[in-house]
Amino acid sequence: MHYVTVEGLTKSYGTKPLFRNISFHIEEGDKIALVALNGSGKSTLLKILCGKESPDDGKVWIHKDVTVVMLEQQADFDLSKNVLENIFDHSHPILNAIKEYELLTDEGVEPDHDALTAAIAKMDELNAWHFDSKVKQILGKLNIHRLDQPVGSLSGGQQKRVALAKVLIDIGFEHRHVLLIMDEPTNHLDVSMIEWLENYLDQEKVTLLLVTHDRYFLDSVCNEIMELDQEQLFIYKGDYENYLEKKASREESDKASVEKARNLYRKELEWMRKQPKARTTKSKARQDAFYDVKDKATTRIQDQQLELNVKMTRLGGKILELKKVYKSYGDLTILKGFDYTFKKGERVGVVGKNGVGKSTFINMLLGKEQPDSGKINVGETIVFGDYSQEGLLIKEDMRVIEFVKNIAENFPLADGTKVSAAQFLELFLFPAEKQYTYISKLSGGEKRRLHLLSILFRNPNFLVLDEPTNDLDLPTLSILESFLQEYQGCIIIVSHDRYFMDKLVDHLFVFEGQGQISDYPGNYTQYREWEREEERKKTQIQKTEKPIAANVSTPATPAEKPKKMSFKEKREFEMLEKDIEKLEAEKTEIENALSSGELAFEKIEPLTTRMGEILQLLDEKGMRWLELSEIAE
Repeated sequence: MHYVTVEGLTKSYGTKPLFRNISFHIEEGDKIALVALNGSGKSTLLKILCGKESPDDGKVWIHKDVTVVMLEQQADFDLSKNVLENIFDHSHPILNAIKEYELLTDEGVEPDHDALTAAIAKMDELNAWHFDSKVKQILGKLNIHRLDQPVGSLSGGQQKRVALAKVLIDIGFEHRHVLLIMDEPTNHLDVSMIEWLENYLDQEKVTLLLVTHDRYFLDSVCNEIMELDQEQLFIYKGDYENYLEKKASREESDKASVEKARNLYRKELEWMRKQPKARTTKSKARQDAFYDVKDKATTRIQDQQLELNVKMTRLGGKILELKKVYKSYGDLTILKGFDYTFKKGERVGVVGKNGVGKSTFINMLLGKEQPDSGKINVGETIVFGDYSQEGLLIKEDMRVIEFVKNIAENFPLADGTKVSAAQFLELFLFPAEKQYTYISKLSGGEKRRLHLLSILFRNPNFLVLDEPTNDLDLPTLSILESFLQEYQGCIIIVSHDRYFMDKLVDHLFVFEGQGQISDYPGNYTQYREWEREEERKKTQIQKTEKPIAANVSTPATPAEKPKKMSFKEKREFEMLEKDIEKLEAEKTEIENALSSGELAFEKIEPLTTRMGEILQLLDEKGMRWLELSEIAE
């Protein structure tokens, strides 16, 4: 089914064109990544497709049966309402029934028996239990539990997860044809959440258009890449590696084409100067063609290379030492007697679930926070470069060039030469016309790029990068990685970007919670593979030990009261038994149909697809039934 047609779309802000005369199509089942330099109009294009902005010229046609749902970078919440009210903010019979049921069965709430009976009856009437199970899965995987908490009291990262949950729940209740648009969906998600989101989007078979800096996520989810470059749109089928290869070929072809046009332009310019004022039909046609050649010849081939060959302050013998460091916040233990001595050129990744204290650890290294006890000794020659999530902080709005010159007029490079502030901005992909823009007018990614530039100006020899990939575009990220691979100083990286970590770190500090930190010798992917293997081993051990443990009588202590099944869990347990029975019956029916040999060819594929869905549902519901049955015993 044809979802979207865009023809001749043009959009400018003031005198700055974002894109000009671009066209593309989106078909059902497409999963497209949109990439471009920050400030090129990615978010603007997404908003035009959603009807939140209007183009200067061109047409956007969306099929009347298609619903467009968008996850924006900044969620638009009613901050006075709680999480549940914001997630279920529009009227839909099934959504309303689930909302009422969840309110009555939320943890710590003593439900009114008559109201609960009515809510259950409504859920039965609308057959809403399957959707309720999906809601629970989404909220659980995104670590959203306190549904009565006001959204205004949540951190930015928590709000982003609530916004993602709302979008995923919305598309689950819409009719079949949904175009899901996502702007940086992996920001503020830990790796387990990102991996779950990858699988979820694949299983839901949604039609998707997204902007992301996470290249593993892009490769896992998308099968097509659209790039906005110099006001034009280029389309590439395949993965990120194929996109890089095809883009390089295109740029080489463009360079050759422009050079050919310039040679022709020189000849035609000489002919034009010799022409008499009176024009014949033949000469007029040649003169018209001349202006086309002129436009091509004067095209500027932008070499989007971010050369970060910055001079680094000398490193002394003593780098950074942590001796018996303790740190806690109330019941949360972050460090418990942590010891470590950094060496020259060390590259450390810091990983762990959200809320275990990674950012607090970084702040202690930088002296922003003090340990409860122990010592953190910083070498005299150490110059930290703090690239934090807080981003660019300025006292008052000013132009980009003014901000840079306030730091220094000239900057030393590693080869002993110097470049001016304006030249350095050019290296950071801020062309001359952009340098006189006010910082408040920059996009989020452009501000991040300027922040990075301002840190490197200070010639740091110890870089501390806290979620450095958030809001940076893929071209800038690629060059930043190249620079960091050649960087001679120490690096600490806190990031959920698996691709970025794999390329740069030698080992990991793994924050396991309650002050436990392990030092893993390898990159992020290697750690995740090791972690999965350990989980498999643990599961196998539990399976073999369980029968033995069942035969050993252990006297129960008063403190070891068996966990009782809540009313909500009892209801879920009963519904699971019914669902499994129905799925088994449908499975038998399909098996009989497929083995009969009487099916028409066109009916075989949908039945085979449905069989795969049934087997997956049986597996999921069977595992949950086993979990609940242990509580019921």
